[in-house]
Amino acid sequence: MQYSVFGSILTFGAMIGAITSGPIADYIGRKGAMRVSSVFCVAGWLAIYFAEGVWPLDIGRLATGYGMGVFSYVVPVFIAEIAPKNLRGALTTANQLMICAGVSVAFIIGTVLTWRALALTGIIPCAILFLGLFFIPESPRWLAKTGKEKEFEAALQKLRGKDADITHEAAEIQDYIETLERLPKAGMLDLFQRRYLRSVTIGVGLMVFQQFGGINGICFYTSTIFESAGFSSSVGTIIYAILQVVVTGLNTIVIDRAGRKPLLLVSATGLVLGCLLVGVSFFLKDHELGLESVPALAVTGILLYIAAFSAGMGAVPWVVMSEIFPINIKGVGGSLATLVNWFGAWLVSYTFNFLMTWSSYGTFILYAAINALGILFMIIVVPETKGRTLEQIQAAINA
Repeated sequence: MQYSVFGSILTFGAMIGAITSGPIADYIGRKGAMRVSSVFCVAGWLAIYFAEGVWPLDIGRLATGYGMGVFSYVVPVFIAEIAPKNLRGALTTANQLMICAGVSVAFIIGTVLTWRALALTGIIPCAILFLGLFFIPESPRWLAKTGKEKEFEAALQKLRGKDADITHEAAEIQDYIETLERLPKAGMLDLFQRRYLRSVTIGVGLMVFQQFGGINGICFYTSTIFESAGFSSSVGTIIYAILQVVVTGLNTIVIDRAGRKPLLLVSATGLVLGCLLVGVSFFLKDHELGLESVPALAVTGILLYIAAFSAGMGAVPWVVMSEIFPINIKGVGGSLATLVNWFGAWLVSYTFNFLMTWSSYGTFILYAAINALGILFMIIVVPETKGRTLEQIQAAINA
């Protein structure tokens, strides 16, 4: 029970972070929100480091979760708002690449460090970020929205290079912001008006399929799955970590060329196949058929699943989420999508063990079915957004 709480309270903190991230980023700016996150993460790691009992451990985990919830919304949004349109997909995906790399590094150094020392290493990136924020410009779109004319132009010029001509881009952003100023301030209930419904359906729908396809159950319990299939868990976990980083790295290179939608479809197809392979391996094991092929099937299935997830479903929903909401509902819309994502993460990681006890192959067949529904959703509902400005994308979706 205590172990489950310690594991899942992080996602609970992230849900609170997700709810408050939009308003914080709208009120004190994208950089301000990242500073708040850094402080929460540092406080959380220190609480874990100095913990003498269960309470400080859980509180530390809740605080780092809160920081992660805010980061998971504000970082993709900040990147999408500062990036030129031809690099936006790659730069937003680079965020997911860094997340994978961070997870993999923690996996590897966690095998040699004590848990208290490991908690201290979590403070290093937070401190670098906190200090680094003093040297980078704020989001020009946020500055324009808050009426800071001079700072807006200075930030855009600094981002594009001091000799770049920013007049056209600046005018386009200003026009768009002026159109939005005429629209009423949006609250959570306003998201369900007809004009925003398509943006919300796309943003929230992608998060639902990303999480309910089983990723958090599978990644929290990778070593257990490898063991129950009769394969070395440490070898499996290290292959898993390396594969995730390599595939996400390749994804960063192709996303602005191949487009968002093809990557999502290829990725979801791989997820269905991966789940079916693991499901078949557990079915054979339960019915004691072809036992010599069980470990190979399970390992191939898990690695295919991770490679497929990293190839699209890991990063692309966040890229699309940062692109599709008009700036007047970006705060509440992005918060809702991020909240749904973290709720899914919590629910899937919490129910995974119970499902596996109910039926190991049934669990994977269920995930395969959800991923298959995801393919239909992407074909019918999700638009292609590559190579268009944020303003063009939002005008097309909400037309």
